[in-house]
Amino acid sequence: MPKLGMKPIRRRQLIDATIAVISKFGFGDATVSRIAKRAGVSPGIVHHYFEDKHALLEAAMRDLLEQLRTAVAGRLALAETPVQRAEAVIDGNFSAEQFSREAITAWLAFWAHAPHDPALMKLRRINLARAHSNLVSALKWVMPKASVDDAVDGLVALIDGLWLRAALSGGRPDREALRTIARDYLDRLIGDTRDGPSLIKGTTRTGGFAWER
Repeated sequence: MPKLGMKPIRRRQLIDATIAVISKFGFGDATVSRIAKRAGVSPGIVHHYFEDKHALLEAAMRDLLEQLRTAVAGRLALAETPVQRAEAVIDGNFSAEQFSREAITAWLAFWAHAPHDPALMKLRRINLARAHSNLVSALKWVMPKASVDDAVDGLVALIDGLWLRAALSGGRPDREALRTIARDYLDRLIGDTRDGPSLIKGTTRTGGFAWER
């Protein structure tokens, strides 16, 4: 973890450098010296703010996950129907801010390394659980209850697969084309229930969303 008292501007500088180095050299070869050089600081500065290389790499992954969470949350806040909430999850995953070449390559490196690193695997599970929860909370209103979990698992797997294709494409991925594929799959899942109920402004007593038809 980052050490206490770390200046936000320095943290941003080091995390951006870490993502860039991972994108260029891969996870295993993202050394402190390379990260420091990319950030324009000495290796001693890196160690001053982070306990070790692993802490810096974990912080970079947390930062990518927070960017994704923010991209999805901003779109969820504007959604007025369950289907729009499901589309918000898709659109957040394929937003412009998520689709820089450096970010895509860094994501691939992180996920490839996660099975060998309990801390990174925990972050991976948190990310999957968040996506699953957001989609279930939306699709349960427009699909048979017995079908929701399988439908969500399929949609999440498709999003992951499209991301993998983008990471391995080598060129500049067409995020709009990938987003359209995911949205088309969603349309096939929900059939004729696209409009669904509308959001009642406010929340239920349990903290969930309230909908009306």
